Amino acid sequence: MAPRANWKGFLRLSLVTCPVALYPATSDSEKISFNQINKNTGHRIKYLKVDADTGEEVPSEDIIKGYKVDTDTYVEVSKDELENIALESTRTIDIDEFVPKSSIDPRYLIRPYYLVPDGKVGHDAYAVIRETIRNMDMVAIGRVVLTSREHIIGLEPLGNGLMGTLLRYPYEVRSEHEYFDDIQDVKVTKDMLDLAKHIVNQRASTFEPDKFEDHYEEALTELINAKRQGKAIGAKPRPRGENVVDLMDALKKSLANETAPKGKKPRKAAAGQKEMLLPIEGKRGADKKAAKSERSTGRRKAG
Repeated sequence: MAPRANWKGFLRLSLVTCPVALYPATSDSEKISFNQINKNTGHRIKYLKVDADTGEEVPSEDIIKGYKVDTDTYVEVSKDELENIALESTRTIDIDEFVPKSSIDPRYLIRPYYLVPDGKVGHDAYAVIRETIRNMDMVAIGRVVLTSREHIIGLEPLGNGLMGTLLRYPYEVRSEHEYFDDIQDVKVTKDMLDLAKHIVNQRASTFEPDKFEDHYEEALTELINAKRQGKAIGAKPRPRGENVVDLMDALKKSLANETAPKGKKPRKAAAGQKEMLLPIEGKRGADKKAAKSERSTGRRKAG
């Protein structure tokens, strides 16, 4: 089933407009997730919205938003009041400017989306906007409203489509100075730097996402499969950090380890959570196994 669009509206560059839909470019649905359950009954925990003072459950129609201004004082804001201040970008992504991609600080990047034509009309206008951005080798900056909030969005070509990346506002990015100002200004010698560069060269590669494995996800799968089979998994040994006494000696040993021949680990086939987890077999599954066993036995006897 195709994913649902997070947003539908129009993409506009001056007088050129086309209907578009915004889809999330990433998903966490394949990751293993847990529900909270009552360990005494095995029942799933249900969350209720209750009044903090009375403890009574509050129906959805009686719940409104409030901004806390004091310990027990809130400014109440209704849904209608929020809709009255809704911005034009709730329905339109206006391209305001074009900037070099290199000028966008990575700290401002939030998450990627795919922006595609919505319906059969508007493909020509969409292509004009896409190719304009591509030919200028720039990122188009616009605004879009998601979940009632206006976001900055950067648009750039990706194949036949456009990728939009949500960007943070300046007040959302913390200054590095409060974290880095106390770091000591250490003089690194040329010999140390040369050794470190050799280590880097030994590990130099190109970014290939497929070769990275989610080891925690694999451990979760192993744990769940083992528990379903009634097995137990013990704690795995954790690496211990060693106290570095001689940095130059540590660099030399690191370089020796990098240059030593290593056996290649067998690559695991890429698999999602559903493929890695054991199937749930009921009576039908058991019957199929029994039937398969009988057929195999019959063939051996016949031979």
